[in-house]
Amino acid sequence: MTIALVNARVLVDDGLRSGLAVLVDGDTITAVVAADDPRVAAAQRHDLRGRILLPGFIDCQVNGGGDVLFNDAPTVETIRRIGAAHRRYGTTGFLPTLISDTPAAMAAAIAAVDAAIADGVPGVLGIHLEGPYLAPQRKGAHDAAKFRAPDGDDVALAASLRRGVTVLTLAPEQVSDAALSELVRRGVIVAAGHTATDYARLMQAFALGVRGVTHLFNAMTPLTGREPGAVGAALDHRDSWCGLINDGHHVHAASLRTAIRAKPPGRTFFVTDAMPPVGGERGEYTLAGQRVLLRDGQCVNEQGALAGSALDMITAVRNGVELLGLPLEESARMASAWPAEFLGLAARRGRIAAGQAADLVAVGDDWRVHETWIGGQRETH
Repeated sequence: MTIALVNARVLVDDGLRSGLAVLVDGDTITAVVAADDPRVAAAQRHDLRGRILLPGFIDCQVNGGGDVLFNDAPTVETIRRIGAAHRRYGTTGFLPTLISDTPAAMAAAIAAVDAAIADGVPGVLGIHLEGPYLAPQRKGAHDAAKFRAPDGDDVALAASLRRGVTVLTLAPEQVSDAALSELVRRGVIVAAGHTATDYARLMQAFALGVRGVTHLFNAMTPLTGREPGAVGAALDHRDSWCGLINDGHHVHAASLRTAIRAKPPGRTFFVTDAMPPVGGERGEYTLAGQRVLLRDGQCVNEQGALAGSALDMITAVRNGVELLGLPLEESARMASAWPAEFLGLAARRGRIAAGQAADLVAVGDDWRVHETWIGGQRETH
């Protein structure tokens, strides 16, 4: 039976609107109509009690959650647990993210994501392979001993996911033009990150099909007066996308505001880079052989360096409004419509409109997530 979601402020293409009903049939939004439309009376009504109804959030970079880390156990059960943890914060689509590891671990992770999608694990859209084709100078929390330059077998492995999308973060100066081009030809979404590249090389990589930049500002060459670096190339290139960790720790709010203003609308989006503490109970875990602690809302190693984040998506959206000064509509799109565009999934995800997947989140004025829908299946929180 068709369900009518009523009594909410609904984020549609032209902004937040009251007096609308969202009609859901199975896993699809069939229409967005006036609340007094006859189709609403014929449907099963679900009262949202004046809350805000947003498109479900899409997170392109999720290392862990619910006290588990994808690298530690790249299995379907780990993916299920991570997805359940992040769903409580409005994430209805995500990419389990494997940081630099061995070919065997990469193969296991890809197989697990493929199986999770086949099994219908809620929210899984594909995989993000963050490394291992990275720059030692900008390794961050990655294990540089795992770094290597990709050969033909590596390219084939990176492109081997049968279901869903694949994002691969690499340092373009560590990879040949031929390998970059072949990855793009095989449908891999290539992003630059953990890179010591200069402006010229990244602009070349964009011309070869690199789509964007992973966690802009972090683990890459900065923008300076004479050498724009990776940051300058990402901001200067009009068609590239930039993922932003908006947790108030990784990047200063002024830098994020500057990046958002520099890029055309829709070319920046939020990611969490989340680690096991999100939706979990433990404040300590191991990452790439390092002991990592949750301190004052930050995930840091014993030397105090950041190692992923404790960010969730509803907090990223809230920070977009309260720290960056964005309208709620745009902050929400940076967690839904724009990552969907980056992933090439906008025809089906990221908006509240007829024909879109029924992936939704109902949020209170206090930023609490009350309900989520993934493929039309509702869960209360």
